[in-house]
Amino acid sequence: MSDKPSVPESLEVEPAPAVPVEQSKQPATKKRRWRPSRRGFLIGLSMVGGGLALGYAYGVPWVRLRLAGVFEGAEGPPGSYPEDPTAWFEVLPDSRMRLYLMKVEMGQGVHTSLAQVAAEELGIAWEDLDVAQASTGRDMGNSLMTSGSSSVSSVFEPLLAAAATFRAMLAGEAATILGIPSEQVVISGRTFAAQQNPEQQVDFYTVATSKSEWEVPKEPVPVKNWQEYKVIGQPLQRVDIPAKVTGRAIYGMDARLDGMKYGAVVRPPTLSAAVKSLGAGTAAEMPGVVKVVVEDDFAGVVADSRTEAYAAVAQMSSEWDEGHLWQQAELEAIVTVGNGNGITIQDVGNAALLLQEETSVTAEYRTPFAIHTPLEAQAALADVQPDRVRVWCSTQGQGFVRSQVATAIGVDEKIVEIIPTYLGGGYGRKAGWEVAIEAARLAKAAGVPVHVGWSRTEDMRYGYFRPMTHHKLYGRVDGEGNLLAMEHRQASGDVAFDFLPPFMSTVMGADFGAYRGATIRYDVPNKRTVAWRCELPLRTGWWRGLGLLANTFAVESFMDELASAAGIDPLTFRLRNLNDDGDSGRLKKVLQAAADLAGWNTPAPAGRARGIAGTIDVGTAVGMVAEVSVDTATGKIRVHKVSAAMDCGLTVNPDGAKAQVEGNVMWGVSSALLEEMTVENGQVVPANFDRYPLLTMKEAPDVQVVLLEAGDGKPRGVGEPPIGPIVPAIANAVFALTGKRLNQLPMNESRVKAVIG
Repeated sequence: MSDKPSVPESLEVEPAPAVPVEQSKQPATKKRRWRPSRRGFLIGLSMVGGGLALGYAYGVPWVRLRLAGVFEGAEGPPGSYPEDPTAWFEVLPDSRMRLYLMKVEMGQGVHTSLAQVAAEELGIAWEDLDVAQASTGRDMGNSLMTSGSSSVSSVFEPLLAAAATFRAMLAGEAATILGIPSEQVVISGRTFAAQQNPEQQVDFYTVATSKSEWEVPKEPVPVKNWQEYKVIGQPLQRVDIPAKVTGRAIYGMDARLDGMKYGAVVRPPTLSAAVKSLGAGTAAEMPGVVKVVVEDDFAGVVADSRTEAYAAVAQMSSEWDEGHLWQQAELEAIVTVGNGNGITIQDVGNAALLLQEETSVTAEYRTPFAIHTPLEAQAALADVQPDRVRVWCSTQGQGFVRSQVATAIGVDEKIVEIIPTYLGGGYGRKAGWEVAIEAARLAKAAGVPVHVGWSRTEDMRYGYFRPMTHHKLYGRVDGEGNLLAMEHRQASGDVAFDFLPPFMSTVMGADFGAYRGATIRYDVPNKRTVAWRCELPLRTGWWRGLGLLANTFAVESFMDELASAAGIDPLTFRLRNLNDDGDSGRLKKVLQAAADLAGWNTPAPAGRARGIAGTIDVGTAVGMVAEVSVDTATGKIRVHKVSAAMDCGLTVNPDGAKAQVEGNVMWGVSSALLEEMTVENGQVVPANFDRYPLLTMKEAPDVQVVLLEAGDGKPRGVGEPPIGPIVPAIANAVFALTGKRLNQLPMNESRVKAVIG
């Protein structure tokens, strides 16, 4: 029997009753609405509708080119945040304050960084702030999605404003209670005190319960100048660690309710399978079975234990039309530049004309399908009652899950509450909703709470994948190492379109998630990027960095090929083709900083060489140098050391930012050298880690990280940008060591031996 506690309403280790400044009792008058500034462009339906209208006036290619520029430069997905500070904060009986967050904690430390933002403006001690994960039952706007490296950068300004306003509201009431002017109220521990007489004080809880109706100030409350920050910028300990170390943290797999049962679902045998018939078979006769469910194209079992549920579902009858039995070579033929219509997403100068002349360098690259493999597989617990549906779920997108569950079981979305648990890894895979729907359908049919936890085989074969890609690049360089023209032609399966309204694909033409990182960021007077959308018979979707890893591998490997053709050092070549202003200047600085950290101008240890690469993504600049060796007898590449420099603007928590770089490096090395998902006879080949190896601790490189800052007081994304440069840095180091170019991932032993010999 599990010793895990029953699922609480939130993720608090010791949930305590709290008294909010009651939002429900606000006066009926119109509330003051603040509009925090947000970097980038908020991409919403109104913008897409405008794109359709502009298409008639300027032509679809013009619109697609402009929209591509918007998506490429956006620093996070769209969303709105609570305008009333009482949605964010409440006061606990012991006068601590609780912060509710719409962004989930999946190991990236985002709850700690956002707590630092709140504590900065609240003015309270770090230990006096409690952090809770908001469910969909709390009105947190339409921002209930954790993705796009935007958790801190997008929440930063609205959270600062909310914290400052909440503090001002409480301080104003404290002044009334103390009978002093509001400007004489100061915070002392968990109390408001008179500045001139510290003995005269009132605790936060007393202030919060002193009245039932609160009004948001009509004028915006000033926030601190970023140069005065004392909490932001400090390497504070993570708020989620105590619960995780003591085992009190609740993950989706841990969720429990009294009387709950376990569910398992019938799966199709192939990628293109269509159901002919489903039946109970002999499942009802199996031990522990509570309910056998057959509904149209859905079939499953509810049982007393997970083992019994899986054993019973194997006894259900099913008949399938297996469809076309896809083979790997067929899928690679689909994902090929020139297959279909190419959509121009970048067009500067006249690259096409120059490239029709003598072309100095051409190159071709491929990347494979890949599987997310989070430590925790898909998991959800559903309790379906006539007037209330609750789902505890390991999810990045509780807002989307809510609507999908409501539709699947035919209830009003208003009665559905999605309660996010901690996530044992997400990386885009936990943006799905399949497991929540399965748990809800089984729970509704059985009339008891049901937990569904996917097996590793289910997680590997029945999710969505990183799409394979194909790239062709062309470039010309003059005798002094100046780039004259460059073109990137990219083909990929979908990343974003499967999760968005169908008209998005009509408007955009090519998937903006798939071409993330594909455009040429160097100062080339003539440059063009063309993206091909390739429709595949299997689901591909959200991934860490979306298309950033594959596209940066191609572009930055090609930059090294251009440098080699020009006979110029790869770092010198990159710096020569960047200016000192804006993002270009920031990329230039991180490349130089990474090179300095690695000792670029000093000899590498015997038998090793270094490679360099960089990227700009969601406003964050990252440069990396990889130091590698190659065992020519076995073909095994070993990455010994990675030196990284990152400018993510204002760094809220330096330890957290460095940890994100380190994590990206590990995943990137694994993707570069090991990870490849293939398809055979219509089915995904890997069913477990025996056919899908990952980087091990003994193979992990030493990682050094230096953080730079843009100096404008604005945080930018950290979770995904560092995934871009690591793979090409490794490939470029192998070229520097062997003189041979590896242009297909993974760079495993067989491919290395085939190329290097």
